[in-house]
Amino acid sequence: MALTERSSPSQLPGLDDLRAGFRGELIPPDDPGYDEARAVYNGMIDRRPRLIARCADAADVIAALRLARESACPLAVRGGGHNGGGLGVWDDAIVVDLSLQGNVRVDPERRTVRVGGGARWGDVDHATHAFGLAVPCGMIANTGVGGLTLGGGLGNLTRSCGLTIDNLLSADVVLADGSQVTASADSHPDLFWALRGGGGNFGVVTSFEFRAHPVDTVVAGPMFWELDRAAEIMRAWDAFIAEAPEELNGWFAFLTVPPVAPFPPELQGVAVCGIVWCVNAPPRRASELLAPMRALDPAFDGVADVPFPALQSGFDPLFPAGDQWYWRADFVDELTDEAIAAHVEHARRLPTPQSTMHLYPIDGAVHRIAPEETAWRFRASRYGQVIVGVDPDPANAERITRWTREYHDAVHPYAAGGAYVNMLMHDEGQERVRASYGANYDRLVAVKRRYDPGNLFSINQNIAP
Repeated sequence: MALTERSSPSQLPGLDDLRAGFRGELIPPDDPGYDEARAVYNGMIDRRPRLIARCADAADVIAALRLARESACPLAVRGGGHNGGGLGVWDDAIVVDLSLQGNVRVDPERRTVRVGGGARWGDVDHATHAFGLAVPCGMIANTGVGGLTLGGGLGNLTRSCGLTIDNLLSADVVLADGSQVTASADSHPDLFWALRGGGGNFGVVTSFEFRAHPVDTVVAGPMFWELDRAAEIMRAWDAFIAEAPEELNGWFAFLTVPPVAPFPPELQGVAVCGIVWCVNAPPRRASELLAPMRALDPAFDGVADVPFPALQSGFDPLFPAGDQWYWRADFVDELTDEAIAAHVEHARRLPTPQSTMHLYPIDGAVHRIAPEETAWRFRASRYGQVIVGVDPDPANAERITRWTREYHDAVHPYAAGGAYVNMLMHDEGQERVRASYGANYDRLVAVKRRYDPGNLFSINQNIAP
């Protein structure tokens, strides 16, 4: 692909040399498409990079990194642009944008999937579903593969198949010095260890290779209960999921029922508690597994046989790109009565229809890997918890931020200490980053010193060398 001609900021030294061999797109601030190119999923983020380099291949990535080093510009790396803190863009930075590298190739015989660094999970689901396969991922189809994977990867198949990183077989990585390596269990194993949960601290991953699992049609969807029953349902779910077979996945939420079909009119716009199920089992088996929770008489039962990609994309229309988002996250070992009471209190004050709280189970297959085997540390915990204030109107940004912080302050004393780095905001401080890696942090620092001693990759949940 030939270089798309763009006007250039002449004040950036070395740009002419970059342009000469670049095969992607170079988008400076005076380009007509600049504002669209710098926008990320979280509409609360409004940053103005010095140059956006949409890289067509690894050679383009190497060239863009060289420009960042030689010009002493900050460097940001953008995969899907979904990160809550908007870390795929930065003021005055050179942005390595991987969106042109969205290819997906499935090997159905080996049950492996090769994925470009700019792909989104909807691309992967589309490609793998044709072969009755799936890679464990998140819950939103337009989430970028790179960011979610490098931070861990919680999702609808976590109990059954583990985290996304537990299914990562190898990664092609462009390092800070411009060299490229393949990291796997047998090649650069220290880097491979760090990539599995250490975020974007170690290089630009241009290609991932994943293990896929037999997943086709699943029995999935939400059950809702009245908010007055929230403490009862939370306790029941907590006990139920602890003993449930691993083919059953189900995460708990506080939410406002969307004002659309198939939700009954009397529930639309009403705050409820709910569980979103995903059972990778035949319908009869799934019905047997879900019977104890159905016996609790949900006000709405939307569980049905659905193709896995339909489940994964079901929330995308409710959370379009450009909304205002503010996050707080924790890991949770135990849902005490005090914690449940604090949850229910703040659930009664959901500030906007899209604001929510989720608890994702992280037991099952996740617990069979020791905490020190990957950078992702909190494998002994039971839940990943996230509180998010969401609204399309920038005028409500302060309101959703305040509610999220107050809710988090109330439940954080009952948490395990660290947080899922994919759900950390950039303003939470270095101690939160350190706590999120716990005893693995010092080993991550050692890997960082080896592969990025100058901290070129610093616009992230940073592990300083």
